[in-house]
Amino acid sequence: MREKSITTTLTLGYAGKELLKEAFISDLYDHAQELLGKTVRICGWVDNIRDLGGVRFLLLRDRTGVFQVVVKKGVTPDDQIEETRKLVKESVACFEGELVEGKSKLRYELQARRVQVLSRPVEPIPLEPATSTEAQLSVRLDYRWLDVRNPKVSAIFQFESWVAQKFREYFTKNGFVEIFTPKIVAAGTEGGAEVFPVIYFGREAYLAQSPQFYKQMAVIAGLERVFEVGPVFRAEAHHTVKHLTEFHGLDIEMGFIEGPEDVMNVLEGFFRFLAKEAAEDPALKVVRQHYQLDVKIPAKVPRVTMRQAYEVLKERYSKELPYMEDLDSEAERLLGNYVKEEYDSDFVFITEYPWKVRPFYTMRKDSEPEWTHGFDLLFRGLEIATGSQREHRYEMLLRNLRDKGLSPEKFQFYLNFFKHGAPPHGGAGLGLERIVKQFLGLENVREARLLPRDPERLVP
Repeated sequence: MREKSITTTLTLGYAGKELLKEAFISDLYDHAQELLGKTVRICGWVDNIRDLGGVRFLLLRDRTGVFQVVVKKGVTPDDQIEETRKLVKESVACFEGELVEGKSKLRYELQARRVQVLSRPVEPIPLEPATSTEAQLSVRLDYRWLDVRNPKVSAIFQFESWVAQKFREYFTKNGFVEIFTPKIVAAGTEGGAEVFPVIYFGREAYLAQSPQFYKQMAVIAGLERVFEVGPVFRAEAHHTVKHLTEFHGLDIEMGFIEGPEDVMNVLEGFFRFLAKEAAEDPALKVVRQHYQLDVKIPAKVPRVTMRQAYEVLKERYSKELPYMEDLDSEAERLLGNYVKEEYDSDFVFITEYPWKVRPFYTMRKDSEPEWTHGFDLLFRGLEIATGSQREHRYEMLLRNLRDKGLSPEKFQFYLNFFKHGAPPHGGAGLGLERIVKQFLGLENVREARLLPRDPERLVP
């Protein structure tokens, strides 16, 4: 019954009757005035117990909040009072009774008439949910099922679910088709060694680094605008606060573009939509109790070329990167500070990346082939999206592969897509966990992954 809201139940004709309802705790608060004096039912985890002899106060917790349950003689039957004596913190139980106004700061309480003990801990709790965020992250991840019971941690994953939903909503409304591509592939999309090999019926295959080849194929196949939400695997032995070996990618690809600016405009529109919805959507009420969701996006997100970025870093921050090299973490952070100070923006596009640091399918500038139509989107000084206009001309793809020292024969299945008419197209890949990390101000991207995988962690 939990999928129904109390409002729905009331409009079905129960407003004038005693209401028996298994509700989320937030439902009780949202509809308390309508439910006063009625019988309700709530379930959750016992957060705390205060025993004053003739009366017991229990705080019951679910993902939406905490509610006070009162067990006392004269209201709760004796056999049900005995049931509550079996309860300890983190027991799972349901309570049924009358909703009344109370005297505590929670304002409302449930006077229990029936208690149902569903389960109890069988050993001491190794991580207290109420204070789990004070523990070392490695301990929290070892006992993730306890850590996530902390409302502040639970809010992370409610927000992450919401971001994925809004991604689907925005791109569907803008004419994109959701696709579902293979995660076992014949070759790595980046052409490097950072892939996880698997044995596929006696021959070697790889876990997909991205859906890059297949989302391009979908555009060439005539779907024109596509997106995907799915797992991505990177065999990179990084030990940083921004890297995972498995994460969820939010990928887009669009055909008939005039240049990379078309892709950047779509991404900018998505984040403007996301920021507005985050500030207003009632679905994030619980999340906003724990996190500030204010994001600064100007009328036009700044575009800074890589050549300009080198100059800004050197002249403003005395940081000199080797020419034609990629940005490091410190450079990204400093550029984030720069656009915040100069444009009051939490976002910046870094454009025209060097060909040296981009994959072979990136389109190079005709007049300056050492530079590309590739870009990154930084959010508060962290790269959250990488994109480009792709090379759609067959002969140019062959040249790019050879210039990267790659064998065209190894990528023939991909090259075949371009033999029968491919429109100019481009796209981007975004990291869901990085978006959540930056939006909520988390210290480590592992916090934004329910069960993170890194070079050391394979369980739980």
